[in-house]
Amino acid sequence: MTESNKNLLLSLQKYSASAMLLFFILINALLTPNFFRAGTLNNVITQICPTILCSMGMTLVISTGGIDISVGSVMAMAGVITARLMTGSGLIPAVAAAVAVSVLIGCITGFMVGKLRLQAMVVTLGLMLGLRGVAQVVCSGRDIYFNKLGDVGAQLSQWGSFKIAGCIPVQIIPIFLSVLFVWIMIEKTILGRQIQAVGDSPKSSTLAGIHSVRILMIVYGISAFFAAFAGIFQAAKVSVAAGSSLGQLAELDAIAAVVIGGTPMSGGKAHVAGTIVGALIMQVITLTCVMNNIPDQYAQVFKAAIIVIAVFIQREKTK
Repeated sequence: MTESNKNLLLSLQKYSASAMLLFFILINALLTPNFFRAGTLNNVITQICPTILCSMGMTLVISTGGIDISVGSVMAMAGVITARLMTGSGLIPAVAAAVAVSVLIGCITGFMVGKLRLQAMVVTLGLMLGLRGVAQVVCSGRDIYFNKLGDVGAQLSQWGSFKIAGCIPVQIIPIFLSVLFVWIMIEKTILGRQIQAVGDSPKSSTLAGIHSVRILMIVYGISAFFAAFAGIFQAAKVSVAAGSSLGQLAELDAIAAVVIGGTPMSGGKAHVAGTIVGALIMQVITLTCVMNNIPDQYAQVFKAAIIVIAVFIQREKTK
């Protein structure tokens, strides 16, 4: 292959996610009525919020060479704990308790992956099953409807329906803050460089004086932190905390967003901007199916295919 062809291939690989997003937008512009209405944009912001939050934490996790498939269950647990506690303790203490429990679990996960040398896939798979069960136990197997919880239930529902200046969904705030936080961490801090160093070579990073166990505990704790807020905002949007369904398949969208965005599964590099593009692709696919009356099963098939394609592109990059 000539040098010019190699450069062309590298450019195509670098901008493949952006090109894919543009492709789906053009398809919708041609085939989907009312796609560019303000209401559609509001729906995108509202619905993409949990995906962005989970994806920001997942970006950090995957950049260490790990994976966290428990984020959906953490969402469910945090949402149910908040709903269960807020009638007695108030909204903010309930949210704080739910987030604290989630972060603790995330830190324990990082400890098991870093110190005990357990596979991240196995540990988080166990948590995915166990925490989903915990969520259902906490809510006694029944959905908790916020309209039955009085004023405090109405307050939490506002987190999902309030609009800034009457037009911008409040979900834009956690989206902006999470992206800004992770971008600053990765690009501007020593911690960000240490996170990527651990993903690049755990042994070398340890020899360089980096406490890899502590780094992994921080990373998985942050992932759980974002997942907890994702679950709370998701529950607020629908005004119900359902232990069995809240956050279901959230890990699929989060992992897909990160992989499509260019963060390699082998770790060592984090692409925050790419993750945002990947999350938008996931949301546009879902929106396309909804607005064209296509069953949700097809959306899941499309997303799975895109994940495989993205992994293949990354494979080519490493040659």
